[in-house]
Amino acid sequence: MTTTPESPHAEHHSPTPSPRTLVGMGDLTWDDADRRTVAAVRGLAMDAVQKAGNGHPGTAMSLAPAAYLLFQRFIRHDPNDPTWLGRDRFVLSAGHSSLTLYIQLYLSGYGLSLDDLQQFRVAGSLTPGHPEYGHTPGVETTTGPLGQGVATAVGMAMASRYQRGLLDPDAEWGFSPFDHRVWVIASDGDLEEGLSGEASSLAGVQRLGNLTVVWDDNHISIEGNTDIAFTEDVVARYAAYGWNVHRVGMTPNGDIDILALGQALDAARNQQERPTFIAMRSTIAWPAPHARNTAKAHGAALGPDEVAATKVVLGLDPTRSFDVSDAVLAHARQVSDRGAHLHAEWDITFTAWRHSHPQQARLLDRLLARELPDGLPEALPQFEAGTSIATRAASGHVINAIAGVMPEFWGGSADLAESNNTTIIDGLSFLPAGTGARDASPYGRIIHFGIREHAMGAILNGIALEGLTRPFGGAFLVFSDYMRGSVRLAALMQTSVVYVWTHDSVGLGEDGPTHQPIEHLWSLRGIPGLAVVRPCDGNETSAVWLEALRRGTPTGMILSRQGLPVIDRSTHGPAADAAQGAYVLAEASAAPRAIVIATGSEVAVALSARDLLEAEGVPTRVVSAPCLEWFAEQPSAYQESVFPSSVTARVSVEAGGTLGWWRWVGSMGAVVGVDHFGASADGSLLLTEFGITPAAVADAVRHCLDQEGSQ
Repeated sequence: MTTTPESPHAEHHSPTPSPRTLVGMGDLTWDDADRRTVAAVRGLAMDAVQKAGNGHPGTAMSLAPAAYLLFQRFIRHDPNDPTWLGRDRFVLSAGHSSLTLYIQLYLSGYGLSLDDLQQFRVAGSLTPGHPEYGHTPGVETTTGPLGQGVATAVGMAMASRYQRGLLDPDAEWGFSPFDHRVWVIASDGDLEEGLSGEASSLAGVQRLGNLTVVWDDNHISIEGNTDIAFTEDVVARYAAYGWNVHRVGMTPNGDIDILALGQALDAARNQQERPTFIAMRSTIAWPAPHARNTAKAHGAALGPDEVAATKVVLGLDPTRSFDVSDAVLAHARQVSDRGAHLHAEWDITFTAWRHSHPQQARLLDRLLARELPDGLPEALPQFEAGTSIATRAASGHVINAIAGVMPEFWGGSADLAESNNTTIIDGLSFLPAGTGARDASPYGRIIHFGIREHAMGAILNGIALEGLTRPFGGAFLVFSDYMRGSVRLAALMQTSVVYVWTHDSVGLGEDGPTHQPIEHLWSLRGIPGLAVVRPCDGNETSAVWLEALRRGTPTGMILSRQGLPVIDRSTHGPAADAAQGAYVLAEASAAPRAIVIATGSEVAVALSARDLLEAEGVPTRVVSAPCLEWFAEQPSAYQESVFPSSVTARVSVEAGGTLGWWRWVGSMGAVVGVDHFGASADGSLLLTEFGITPAAVADAVRHCLDQEGSQ
């Protein structure tokens, strides 16, 4: 373990260490040009926050030498090609310190300009308050919610290994074009969040030797010194997780010990068997004379006087803002030449791989094009009308059918595989060799997330962001609460994640109200960009899985525990129409006077209610609406064809909260649902007791028609 003794904060002296060769990095030295560049970085961090009037200057100042060292000497990247397949991934989990990343992207030549830094936190700029995936070149994932970056990086590291197994499994580590590393800078806050602990524990189990986390241990958060809430030995905790750990102290004047950091990073780069955790002590806002080591420096501009005084300490002109000399920029931009050289070397290896692996090369081309394989629709199972199957079980059959033609399709469950039906048969467990599991394989398709729903959500995002594979993860619907932060980021980034959320209503029965979702459907529907999909039978389950894969955007599959009747499609609308989000499942015997809308298990209830109403001479249409988000995207003409505006007697039925159904039933309609918690009892008994019955739905329709007559 590389250890540099920690040093207490000292009064201000020279902010720059003497030139020293960085061990393990050849003849590269930390010289005057490096020191001047880091000083310029610190000046830019102060200036950007000062101009914006808000932001987080202190961490960006203290992290300047660490981020510069990573981008200049360790991360394999090519600023001229931010999406280069062979690049390392860098994750700024401390997303509040977004300037740490933006400034390095500017200095490296990713297309950001000084003007972009001057527009920090301004509407429409490339430098928003927190890094946003898909918005700024070089940003690999959206961060800001603490802990997310660490957990997402774990997913990236896992995906890197799985992708290698698909494309180049026999190559020695370091000699495949698909070997790359994941580098993370994390804050105190990241490591206080339980999410990072969940994911880091799993990373230790997985022995992710391609993952390095640098902890910016500055002891400061918004409320003051972290010892008011955060006192454990974090390094010991990570050692217990199974990580390779290092401590990096400070120089006598309070700056990061760049030599010790270089040694630790070099050791991490040569690590293959375990993830690496580097505890790096720093002084927030170093070397500001008065703001350093203060909570105020975390989240507020330093003020003009402190900025000027700090620039004097750094050897910068206190009268100039956003001042980067041509010499400093030229020095930093040399990393672009380094990246081009690394890229050219990689191209040679990659070309040789393509020639020697033609079948895998064809697979890679399809994956890069984000195309689904030929024959996928034909491979999906069809279920016999008149039989009964739980949609979780139908989904299990679909998952295995997809796996048979899509090698990039993989996933698992938060220790609920038997209940979620998420196991890929003969897929082998994604585990390093020697773990003791009989079916362990470093390239297995079955991920055992353990009881870590939130980490599972973030890891799935990381897998998807790696870019080549299509992940899924399972849990009970009620426990989507535990992963909501990660699901929200998936929706924000539009990652290609599918959540398999089973046990979807009070119909699950005796497990009781703790396990019976009520508010969850509309809570999840409230997340912009997330498709919430609740199929009504086995064939609709096949159809919506296909559509979710076709779209490649975050999708929650809401699936039943109890068996549901398979609808006869020769007399009802085709299951393929589920791809439109809502469709006419059963038409009225004449021009419809009423429409009953349902999802999932309640579609069968709606069909029975229709029978009652038709027997009374009330022509009634039944609409299956597995995904209201998809339906809302359809042309208005199609929406009108499903819900004619002339038919105002509309009733929705769903065994959950009623919050959002009024958009679709209108002011003259009615909603049948459950707006209270469930109970521990037989599922069918609860549905009857709570009014999720054909009779109750028919009564609601009659009430709507009575209202029409009274108008």
